[in-house]
Amino acid sequence: MTVGVVAMNLETSVLLVDDYMPVRRTLRGLLLQIGFRDIEDTSDAAAALAKLRERAFGLIMSDLKMEPTTGLEFLKHIRADEKLRSTPFIMVTALGDAESVKAAKEAGVSNYIVKPFNTATLKKKIGAVLTATPYSPNMASESAA
Repeated sequence: MTVGVVAMNLETSVLLVDDYMPVRRTLRGLLLQIGFRDIEDTSDAAAALAKLRERAFGLIMSDLKMEPTTGLEFLKHIRADEKLRSTPFIMVTALGDAESVKAAKEAGVSNYIVKPFNTATLKKKIGAVLTATPYSPNMASESAA
């Protein structure tokens, strides 16, 4: 099934942010299987923000439970930054509870993926994000209502 994936641009640059190297390595492998080639990764939000100041990325994928800055705090920083706020942001986490999902949605997450997942699921989630309307601050307030 290729709904939402047809228009996915595999030239999109992807920034992976996770404090656990094996997860970054696994995500990179899955992204390469899908066809992405421009992939950078980092272990924390501060390093990710430094990379985002150096160049634009078309997609951010971040773990929720990181230290010292959580993925949720990182997402809020992205959405508060005028230059970065429209960047698609997928939260990758082992936490699928309603409270975590709601907090991420309220903060403006573009999509949410719960570990473990496979290449097909990741491709579907990324396709939905890359073909969707870019984030705007009004979207978060509408989804919270």
